[in-house]
Amino acid sequence: MENKIDNPFFKNYSTPYGTPPFDQIQIAHYEPAFDEGIRLLNEEIQNIANNVETPTFSNTIIALERSGKLLNKVSSVFFNVLSAEANEEMMEISQRISPKLSESYNNIYLNEKLFKRVKSIYDQKELLSLSLEDTRLLDETFEAFSVRGATLNSKDKEKYRELSTELSLLSLTFDQNILKDKNRYELLLTQEEELTGLPESIREAAALQAKEKGKNGWLFNLSAPSYIPFMRYAASRELREKMYREYMSIGNKGDEYDNKEIIRKIVNIRLEIAHLMGYSTYADYQLKHTMAKTPTRVYKLLYDLLEAYKPVALKEYKAVQEYASEIEKTAFTVMPWDWSYYSEKLKDLRFNINDEMTRPYFELEQVRKGVFNLATQLYGITFKPNKDIPVYHPEVKAYEVFDIDGKFLAILFTDFHPREGKQSGAWMNNIKEQYHETDGSDSRPQVIIVMNFTRPTETKPSLLTFDEVNTLLHEFGHALHGMFAQGAYASLSGTNVYRDFVELPSQLMENWLTEKEFLDQIAIHYQSGKKIPKEFIQKLIDAANFNVGYACCRQLSFGFLDMAWHTLKNPFQGDVIAFEKEAWKQTNIVPEVADTLMSSSFGHIFSGGYSAGYYSYKWAEVLDADAFSLFKETGIFNQETALSFRKNILEKGGSEDPDILYKRFRGKDPEIGALLKRNGL
Repeated sequence: MENKIDNPFFKNYSTPYGTPPFDQIQIAHYEPAFDEGIRLLNEEIQNIANNVETPTFSNTIIALERSGKLLNKVSSVFFNVLSAEANEEMMEISQRISPKLSESYNNIYLNEKLFKRVKSIYDQKELLSLSLEDTRLLDETFEAFSVRGATLNSKDKEKYRELSTELSLLSLTFDQNILKDKNRYELLLTQEEELTGLPESIREAAALQAKEKGKNGWLFNLSAPSYIPFMRYAASRELREKMYREYMSIGNKGDEYDNKEIIRKIVNIRLEIAHLMGYSTYADYQLKHTMAKTPTRVYKLLYDLLEAYKPVALKEYKAVQEYASEIEKTAFTVMPWDWSYYSEKLKDLRFNINDEMTRPYFELEQVRKGVFNLATQLYGITFKPNKDIPVYHPEVKAYEVFDIDGKFLAILFTDFHPREGKQSGAWMNNIKEQYHETDGSDSRPQVIIVMNFTRPTETKPSLLTFDEVNTLLHEFGHALHGMFAQGAYASLSGTNVYRDFVELPSQLMENWLTEKEFLDQIAIHYQSGKKIPKEFIQKLIDAANFNVGYACCRQLSFGFLDMAWHTLKNPFQGDVIAFEKEAWKQTNIVPEVADTLMSSSFGHIFSGGYSAGYYSYKWAEVLDADAFSLFKETGIFNQETALSFRKNILEKGGSEDPDILYKRFRGKDPEIGALLKRNGL
């Protein structure tokens, strides 16, 4: 093993606030730190399990909660960097480490002596006079053992061990296949006429992309800042179709990065685990620990929304199709590669507003300041950049966050632009959770938000689309949830809540983007310094519900697909493409394309923790619309309402049942009416 003296993971970090010393961490440091972290964790677990003293909340439940410090330390750094700055060597390490981690966690949850101690405390919890938070930790600990095989017989425990290890590797491979397959596709255009319809800003970005790759022309790829505007503005239907088919065949090319067989294995292993645990489907098994509780309640939400929104979506499609026929002067069927193009033109016609008109007002740095300032207005917190905090890439920035009373609250890292080693999409994560040290002191969190925003060009700063601003608000909402955490235990802190509750703080923040008072603060022209014109603001608000039915049905299609994969009762050996088409056919608005596949790149459900949980975006949308209606009643910058949301939701994490927390904030159960009203239905 490498000398511990040379490995920063084996030392106390001497950086500001104990942030990871990214400038010192080398790839060679990870594996030895993982191995030592696993060894120490196993040692701690044995000590807890073999303790001859009578099991108590302190010597068993809290001891478990505090275990694995080094492993948590290296894992949080490694997996954050793996998502945002991966390379082949990091991916190879992840493949080697994954089975070791699975084995280590199985050694905890399948340890009979340890579970016996946990159960003995759980069985007498009514006699222990525990606090609400302690009771929640005990319940969650017992539940964690139960769902991870502790109650199984010896034979089934070994089967679970084998299945869970294989599942973790398959999920990792699924994710890496997506990244590799997506990264290898490039569309190089060399003729000016091929760029017809594309705004100057998009052309300039594509030219810079080509130049950086040592090529002449304009280079487009499947990253969001390249793909989305191409589909929205490129006049060439042939090129749009080409790009669409490439995007919808990620992980579906029959080669070494093909994910179809991995999908079969993942859903079948999940089903086998569910059967081992006594459930008929994986969704039944997974949903037990959510607000929804059962597949029946999930399907009720999906069908209620489908009934409300599909008629609207069909009218929207008809309007776009009629408009396209008028433009093309022939009967015209709008296909998936046409939808963005013609609907954007129709939106521009109806509202005279589009991304290229608003981009100059959404300069990234100005938007970032505006979003931070929104948190200041609502909660009184402030942000201060700190260049002494090491980062894992030059584009990453670190901020100290201070509470309204000037006390240190958190560290926030921001990482905004796409790179070859970065996963697509946007996310928030913790580098360190908030928790209380053994001496009772408050260990504050370190939070990271990662995006894939439009890059600056040689002549312009990063200018965002309206959707990209929305994404920043969304992930910042997650960040607030992490930064405001005020719990005793890391496992219940911040965003460690039910999957269908975690999107409430993030989606709530999106609501401010269609409020005049906020847009007037955030949108300032990057050249003239002038605020966005009032007529632009009104047009953005008027256009907010344009094609809202289609957008809802698209989200519902992902929810139905997810539930279809995870309500299987028998092992799946069929055709993945055919299964997908059948699963979401009731949500279809635009004609299906026979040979395309979305499941093979559906990282949310096959590698990202949203299995049998994608519905949660719509579930939380009902919550966030209902929650924001209170801000609308009291004032969108009302600090009293914001303080109530902070105290009852953001600070509490998973320390209490989310139904109770929500009612405490809102004073009542959520109602779907607020969402329908917001969407103009």
